[in-house]
Amino acid sequence: MPPAEVQPSTLKTVALHPLAHRLGHLGLLPFVVGALLVWLFGGRNLDAHYYVSVGLSTYAGLIITFLGGIYWGLAFVQPVDMPRAFVWGIVPSAVAWVGVIMPPYAGLALHGAMLIVCYLVDRRLYPLLGASGWLTLRFRLSAVAALCCFLAAAGS
Repeated sequence: MPPAEVQPSTLKTVALHPLAHRLGHLGLLPFVVGALLVWLFGGRNLDAHYYVSVGLSTYAGLIITFLGGIYWGLAFVQPVDMPRAFVWGIVPSAVAWVGVIMPPYAGLALHGAMLIVCYLVDRRLYPLLGASGWLTLRFRLSAVAALCCFLAAAGS
């Protein structure tokens, strides 16, 4: 059955969990601290600046990969076939990998853009997968993470 024909009542709804909210916000710490350190070390300690930039880019890549993996988990528990979720689930990992192997200033910009793209896709697919209740948290986390990536890219 194509996703357009899926009835919301047939979908399993993913429940909100308070611990996920706390852990999601805690997961922003490396983004915020990383962006701050990129600017603090800029021009002063080139070795530290490089490692902080690469570290932040790598962390962003891991988070983006996680965002894609969520789709596989959601698709596995659906009572209907959702091939779009499986296909989309691998795209963030591929893009994140490219961003990690790029120089940090470019990779961080790519990661920031991909975080925005992931959220926009989530707005379209989460309702089909019964996860629309997570969109508010996803917006907050994505906005802060993307902003940190763009600020760090500017400071790299």
